[in-house]
This record gives sequence, C-alpha cells and structure tokens, in this order.
Amino acid sequence: MTAALQETLRATRERAAAVNAGRDGLNLILWENDDPAAGVPSDGPLHGVPVAVKDNIATRTMPTTCGSHILKGYVSPYEATVVSRLRAAGAMIVYKTNMDEFAMGSSTETSAYGPARNPIDRTRVTGGSSGGSAGVVAAGIVPIALGSETGGSVRQPAAFCGVVGVKPTYGRVSRYGLVAFASSLDQVGVFGRTVDDAAHGLGIIAGRDPMDATTVDVPVPDYRTAARGSVAGLTIGRPKEYFPDGLDPAVRARCDEALDHLRAAGATVRDVSLPHTDLAIPVYYIVAPAEASSNLARFDGVRYGFRVDGDGLTGMYTRTRSEGFGKEVTRRILLGTYVLSSGYYDAYYRRAQEVRALITADFLRVFASGVDVLFTPTTPSPAFPLGAVSDPYEMYLNDIFTCTANLAGVPGISVPIGTVGALPVGGQIMAPHFGEANMFRVAGALERAQR
Repeated sequence: MTAALQETLRATRERAAAVNAGRDGLNLILWENDDPAAGVPSDGPLHGVPVAVKDNIATRTMPTTCGSHILKGYVSPYEATVVSRLRAAGAMIVYKTNMDEFAMGSSTETSAYGPARNPIDRTRVTGGSSGGSAGVVAAGIVPIALGSETGGSVRQPAAFCGVVGVKPTYGRVSRYGLVAFASSLDQVGVFGRTVDDAAHGLGIIAGRDPMDATTVDVPVPDYRTAARGSVAGLTIGRPKEYFPDGLDPAVRARCDEALDHLRAAGATVRDVSLPHTDLAIPVYYIVAPAEASSNLARFDGVRYGFRVDGDGLTGMYTRTRSEGFGKEVTRRILLGTYVLSSGYYDAYYRRAQEVRALITADFLRVFASGVDVLFTPTTPSPAFPLGAVSDPYEMYLNDIFTCTANLAGVPGISVPIGTVGALPVGGQIMAPHFGEANMFRVAGALERAQR
C-alpha cells in the first residue's frame, strides 16, 4: 500500500471512530474492511477514494446481513457488479453501512443493529432505508457511498442528511448482488457530498451487465460534464400534486427559491399535472410487499443464515422466520402474502399494477409535452426525531414524493436546497427514462446557485 493510500485510510478511520461508535455514536457503520486497498489499481478514475456500501449489497470481504438477524454472520461468496466496478476504478470499499432491515423502512430505525443517528442532529433520524450510507457522507467519513432505492430510500435520506442522492433509471445500473426486496422497483443508487461526487459515482457503476438481464445497453453520458452545463432553454415542470395545501410552508418556500434560481439561470418553469399521484402510496404498498413476500421466502433456515430448530420442518421454518425477522419485515411479508393469495390477487395486486401503468403514463405524457425535467420537494418535512413516528402508515407517507419515480422507473435526484429550522431539506429533480444528463444539469445549477 502506498503512503498516500495509507494516509487516506488513516484519516477515514479516524473520522469514523470519532463519530460512529460508542454510546454517543451515530451508528452509521456495521462492518469494516480490514484491507480495502488490496488489489486497487493505481490508475483508476477513483484511485484511492474511500467508499461505503449499504449492507444489502454483496461483498466478499465483509458480511452482507441486510441489517437483519436472519443473515447474521453471512458473507457472500461473490460480490455485486457495482462493487466490482468501483474497485476496478480504484475505489477502496472501506465500510458496509447501517440500514432498515431488508430495506423496509424510512428512518433506519428497523435495523437489527439499532437505529442510525443524523450527523446534523443526533436526536433525529437519518431517513431510510439507506440511512447509514447517507450519514457516512454527511459526516465526512467518505465522499461517495452506495445505497439502494425501492420507494425513495436514497433520495429521502439524502434530503434528511443534507447530501446529494441519485436514483438512476430502472435498468441503468446492475442489480446483480443487490439482495432483492421488490425486484421490479429496486435500484442501486449513489450518495455524494456534491453533485459532482454523485455524478462521478454513477458514471462508474452505470451500464449494461450480462449478469442482470434487466440492464439496458444504452450509452452512458458523461454526467460530470452535464452537471457543469447550463440550464438555459430547459423547461422544468412543477407538478401541482407535489405542492398540496398541507405542505410545510417553509419547505414550500425553499422550493420556490430553488425554482427562482433556475429561472434566473435561464430555465422556463411551468405548472403541470400528474393526476394519479395520490394513488402512488397505496399502489406501492401493495406491489412492494407482494414482491417482498416472494423474494424473502428463500430465508428459511435451510440453506444459509440464521436457523432455530423447531418441531419438525414446519416448526423450524416458523421459529427461524419469527425470530429472525423484525416486526416491519414480518408486517410486509404478511401483507404481501395476503394480496397475492387466492381470491385477492385480482382485487389487489392486479389492480395495483394497472394503476401503476397509469402513474407511468402520467410521466410519459408530461415529458412528451416538452417538459425536460420535473421539480418537487423530496420530502414533506425535514428529518423527524428518533422514535417520533410509531404508526406504520404515517411512516409510509414519508415516501409520498419519491415512490412515484420507482413505480414509473424514471430517474430522480435529491439535492440540498436550504434549511428549515437548521435542518436540511432537499429538492427533487426527475427526468425521462435515461435522461440523467439533464437531471444532473439542473442539480448542478441549483448547487452553484447556493454557494
């Protein structure tokens, strides 16, 4: 290991030790790589950059537990494509980060290893489910981290922690090695301290992967160059459904200021409508649990992971899953199994998929009308206090502005647009399928306007 790499690792680990562990620590990191510089090429575009990845992304040198007891101690025999691409680019994969169990949550409070705390205010949540990854970037431990998105799990914690968070188009980034939650919604995403950091990270991991048939063979633009471009001539849509009367006035004010910045930079802003937006939460919480109930059936105590002996095979299944899964994961498995059961499939799952198609059609129609990107709040409020939200449905509403992008498969980015009561808030930019370049262009313009 070169002296420069040694110094980078020393500084990274000192910073992590200062803020992460102990009684007063932020609990952002679950696992550490003993030798992250091993095999790192000396000429890659991310040479020597320390990176963290969410605990549901497979690595060979650290456990992959999905923040759950049911995978306690599990180390994958292979690594995710996104991890391989980061390492090939010279990055040092130093940490695995805390997360809501199996990515099911919006606060990183359902983790079997305890909640993560927000570096801006340790009495508040980081958001979720990728709260650990957002937190390590916000805390200055690493400049780039990977998370995963199913309904907003990168963009929402990015907004709560005051960093940049990107969800790419479905099919832009390989899911090979990402432990599945809801396969038609899941996507690996990127956190960065800046828009340039996020653009750099996404550019490294994006592209067709023969190990994932859902990836699409389309050119990957230079996102970093796009982020430095002008927004003059772009048309930005402001969906009225994302600015309801009940929106926090201070959040609305930060959004209005952001739109004023974009107008001043030469963009045109016009009001648009996505009329099926109010159906997104019920659709999401039918589709996602249904797919989760199928994907999580593999965790049964037979092949790997946690196992508790019981009375016969059925008893072993019951005890293993009852003791291995937490309350939120159990709740979603039960809900998903119900909506897929005989007599209810057509009434719930099939109808939800039909409405999902209408939500997607809303986006396609607006983008076909000449709108280049959409701008909305990322979340309806800043980060809330730890333990403040106990009602599951109230927690689910944290995804109200983000889950539509997952249902439609379009890309989205959250970029800091100011503070409310000393807490960061994010503005969300969504683009047409594979339209990340314009998305970064607008995000870069917003970032420059606030310097």
